Amino acid sequence: MESKQLRQVINLRKICIINQKGGVGKTTTAINIAAGLSRKDKKVLLIDFDAQGNVATSLNIEHDKDIYSILTENADISQCTKNLGKNLSIIPSRETLTKTEVMIANLPNKEMILKTKLRGLTGYDYVLIDCPPSLGLLSQNALLYAQEAFIPVSTDYLGYDALLKMKDAIKEINLHFKHNLRITKVIPTLFDKRNKTCKIFLDHITNQFYEITSDPIRINSKIKEAPACGKSIFSYAKNSRGAKDYMKLVNMILNEEKQVLSVYPKSEDLVSLNNPKVLAELRKKASSNA
Repeated sequence: MESKQLRQVINLRKICIINQKGGVGKTTTAINIAAGLSRKDKKVLLIDFDAQGNVATSLNIEHDKDIYSILTENADISQCTKNLGKNLSIIPSRETLTKTEVMIANLPNKEMILKTKLRGLTGYDYVLIDCPPSLGLLSQNALLYAQEAFIPVSTDYLGYDALLKMKDAIKEINLHFKHNLRITKVIPTLFDKRNKTCKIFLDHITNQFYEITSDPIRINSKIKEAPACGKSIFSYAKNSRGAKDYMKLVNMILNEEKQVLSVYPKSEDLVSLNNPKVLAELRKKASSNA
């Protein structure tokens, strides 16, 4: 029978949470999806790929090594990972990440560095990447590592416009790099049902992406307050509208898990599992870690 570790290699969901527009709730969404999944007994690694370092700030994490150390200093992943509980781990970021794009700009396969560094990562059901609000080299690395994209989008004109541009950008990257990143979730955020503009653009988003649009995340003061206390919305105000909205989203992600994984493209990791030697090595490693 296959070991749990071997199954995790096969079933690992790699998701970038991305929008080139800022202020749409990317980090808030990344943190609360990660926290929600961990509460549902899923092992989650959340990687902060934004030099603002808001994941660490929002969860009150102190750290010496981070994603910059992995990308540029060949630090071991375990040295840069902070465990926040039984099922949730964080690789934080800080302002030094801004140097990374310059440092890797002239390297061969510069868009694939994250994928190379994380190859063979095991022990998780989900890897979530909180991306910067741009389509620069860091975001390209995240897009080419991930198999799925979740796009938070504010329910207004500029948010909707950014969503359409993000869709086109992912299409271009897939074509250029022969990648198969799929947008599997569009997440309307900052929704105020009293606001006519919000309702109009929620309709636009839902009509354009009806198969993959989640229910909206409503404006809620508790969501804004939670980072100041270093907590997810579930730890800070578990009975709030914000907690209910994000848990509903988490349950939707879990309910669609089997369907999404069934159409996952054969990435390099999955192709390698067809090799008997690679399979034997994975089983040997899993047994030694048991």
